[in-house]
Amino acid sequence: MVGFDTYEISIPSLPAAIVVNDPKNVEHVLKNNELFIKGDFFRSRSWDLFGNGIINADGELWRIQRKAGLRFFSNANLKTFINEILPPLLADTKHDLDAAIYSGAVLDLQNVFLQLTTRLMGKMAYDMDMHGGLPFSRAFDYASGETTNRFTNPFWKIKEFVFGARLRAAIKDVRAFGQTVVAAAVEKRTSKLPEHAATDQGSSKTPEHAATKHDSDDHPTVPPSLQGNLINSLLDHLPTPSLVADAAMNFLSAGRDTTAQSLTWTLYALMRQPATVPRIRAELASLLPPTSLPTTTTTTPLPLSFDTVQPTTLPYTLAVYSEALRLYPPVPFELKEATADTTFPDGTVLPARAVVLWVPWAMGRSTRIWGADALAFRPERWLSRCEGSGKVTLVSKSAYENPVFNAGPRACLGKKMAELLAVCVLATLVWEYDFEEVLERGEGGCGVGGERASQNSLTLPMEGGLPCRVRRRA
Repeated sequence: MVGFDTYEISIPSLPAAIVVNDPKNVEHVLKNNELFIKGDFFRSRSWDLFGNGIINADGELWRIQRKAGLRFFSNANLKTFINEILPPLLADTKHDLDAAIYSGAVLDLQNVFLQLTTRLMGKMAYDMDMHGGLPFSRAFDYASGETTNRFTNPFWKIKEFVFGARLRAAIKDVRAFGQTVVAAAVEKRTSKLPEHAATDQGSSKTPEHAATKHDSDDHPTVPPSLQGNLINSLLDHLPTPSLVADAAMNFLSAGRDTTAQSLTWTLYALMRQPATVPRIRAELASLLPPTSLPTTTTTTPLPLSFDTVQPTTLPYTLAVYSEALRLYPPVPFELKEATADTTFPDGTVLPARAVVLWVPWAMGRSTRIWGADALAFRPERWLSRCEGSGKVTLVSKSAYENPVFNAGPRACLGKKMAELLAVCVLATLVWEYDFEEVLERGEGGCGVGGERASQNSLTLPMEGGLPCRVRRRA
């Protein structure tokens, strides 16, 4: 993609549609939340998976769920998340990496990150002990891929009528898991246990939660400093358990899958661009007291906290993550439906009920937006150095040029949490470990000279995971 042309899509039996890539046209869509809605075209295809959740919702139902999310993603909760909830779970992740080192096994980093983000969302958002590898995870991944196919196959209903048994079973599993989450939360409410002392009484009722136990599983799931979890906020705002279940599954998918996938692609980029790693480590070393630097080793703990993982403190580490998001956005395409005739800034006229599509994956590779080196992984494009002080700061990019976290009224609620989590995880792992991508096809690699591809999905999981070898830094 080198220009800002708008393209028309014409497929028999599907509504009129255009693809836009001019940031001004994307801004027109994202700023006008009442003019451009999810609409029937999107909802009819994603309803089975997302129901009335925030991903599907418009109007008042969307506003209620967003209000519940805003209450949860408060600055105080983010501080608790980084300072109290993340450290023991990240310690378990390191334990898994060390076990792979000891055994010499090839490790799938995508599974490692999915385990971490599942447990994080479970503890922080739902006060439950969840684990990666749940039957829910496999069911959701399959249903997401099949839901994606509905947008390109006008005969999807016929196909699924004949061959859709597995999809129907997967959706049933997803729905059942959502009901389990709500039932556990309601049980805790009715039992009137203090929120900070509650443990997952409901999780033992289903094999969904049977997985490898870590030491941190014995910790209280919700620290006293957490000002309410997401599931209770949803119960406070939504009138029925089915609506709460839909909302819970939508937030879980958004917080778990996209974050794990973005971390996977970031580590992949670092393995492909190893010269970036020493710069991250040099920045991390600046967190240590000057007196400790002569004796610093990789076992010297970094003083990571809510205050030290901010963009002002670790700008290069966040720039690395931002660059990976640009090239590998967790939500690679978006679409909306017009509620009335509208004219775009470039003069394109879109009739009511027509669909507009934009593709962050393609926009992140646009030479018109990012320059001639748009395909290169270059974190420095996100940084600026002050001439006077020499201080490096993060450069702000327009959300309409880089709509990775959406923009306007529907801007991603979890953006700050995702960035803080990513910086903390990257800092910990890059400081203590070296990672080497496995290229041998017999071990899941893509071959010398090959590139890893994304799986067919509404998000951007890496097909086949990210097999690698891990070792402790010397």
